[in-house]
Amino acid sequence: MILRQVKDTAEDAETVQALSFAAFAEPSADAAPPRATPLQLARTRHLARTDPGGCWLASIDGEAVGVVLSLRREGLWMPSLFAVRPSARGRGVGRLLLEQAGGHARGCLRGMVCASSSGAAARRYRLAGFTLHPAMRLSGKVDREGLVDPGDIPVHRGNATHLHLLDSVDRRLRGSAHGVDHELMLGHFEELLVADALAGSGYCYRDGGRVRLLAATSKRIAARLLREALARVPDGVEAEVEYLTAEQEWALDVGLEVGLTPQTRGFVGFRGMRPPTPYLPSGAFL
Repeated sequence: MILRQVKDTAEDAETVQALSFAAFAEPSADAAPPRATPLQLARTRHLARTDPGGCWLASIDGEAVGVVLSLRREGLWMPSLFAVRPSARGRGVGRLLLEQAGGHARGCLRGMVCASSSGAAARRYRLAGFTLHPAMRLSGKVDREGLVDPGDIPVHRGNATHLHLLDSVDRRLRGSAHGVDHELMLGHFEELLVADALAGSGYCYRDGGRVRLLAATSKRIAARLLREALARVPDGVEAEVEYLTAEQEWALDVGLEVGLTPQTRGFVGFRGMRPPTPYLPSGAFL
């Protein structure tokens, strides 16, 4: 088995995404191979540039069989992708990849991860010291009659001029800013929503029907941002909010108000820190 760092190239980005599809896609004889999205490819190349020590590919006999992408931001280490080809499981590939990426976490006192429902991945993250919290996913068509909101907290579209505000909210909730990751998200997600009032601050990324990341200094502001994001989901598009844990009941309540259906899906893991709240993480950038 050979381990090497992921490179900032189109070829490596395609290889990483092919491994992700092989590891997580539902098998179907009739389905065409899925195509990588621009964000998926950009995420790999972004992390290969910013965190080369945390991004590794494993190969056996010249075939790529596993990958881990991880990032560290101001003392917080976060695995972003961990995938092993099904045919290579049980051969120690995942263990070696996480051990190699774990070197990038040296000196980080805190860790966060969004994990799939894979039992093997959950086992690896638990062995790495993460406390795993079962997560929920909200999905469905938005019932606009349930979107009644007093609107006393103004919400408006954000842009690059708000980066200091975003990083300030991040540091208050999780102890570290997203930093350069916000620049990538601004370029690929459809909309950034910002609330900044005397009562506090917060932000939320929306991409089509998906709420990608939400952070706020109070539950009241978080609920206002989530309602606004769901109100902006186009008619006929299914809404999706992922990685809700028991600490995020404010988000569950909003989802139920507008007719979304909760289902258990995956885990959110923390190491050396309490779950930030109110906070809905991004699977790719945490």
